[in-house]
Amino acid sequence: MDNNLVLVYLSIFVILLAFAAVSVFREIFKTRKLENSLSKLKTKLTKEKGTAQEYYELASIYSEKKVFTQAIPLFQKALKAAEEEGEENIAPVYNGLGYVYFAQEQYDLAIRQYKEALKLKPDYVVALNNLGHAYEKKKLSAQALEMYEEALKFAPNNPTAKRRAESLRRLVSA
Repeated sequence: MDNNLVLVYLSIFVILLAFAAVSVFREIFKTRKLENSLSKLKTKLTKEKGTAQEYYELASIYSEKKVFTQAIPLFQKALKAAEEEGEENIAPVYNGLGYVYFAQEQYDLAIRQYKEALKLKPDYVVALNNLGHAYEKKKLSAQALEMYEEALKFAPNNPTAKRRAESLRRLVSA
């Protein structure tokens, strides 16, 4: 009986250890891939002018790494390059720039960027959610609720918009 119990505990320990090892290796490979992309894009963009997509990718990497001060000028370069290239799908760039401003608690600037994204693509659910969140941070509950409800028109199963809209409905109606 004692041997069986030891065997069960040992098996559980080995399974947990294996799970932890797999998780660590996945994170290492993800980080390595991100760093590799960062290095390639930085090298290319220091030597020559890049495309809107390249600036956007590099800005997104810096944003993911929470190096917001370096992400902002790259998002701005992406917008300028997109304008020069005649690129029309730049709503994600405005949304990314809004996210960076939001992360730095510059909510007015974030709101402006999210609105720009929505001018270009009114059904952009991510920007609608982000704009709603920014309005919440500014304590503008009615506007936030409006954005989440708008997001739900385009994506009725959006869990973020559903959850936040329910919460705000109670707050606004109270």
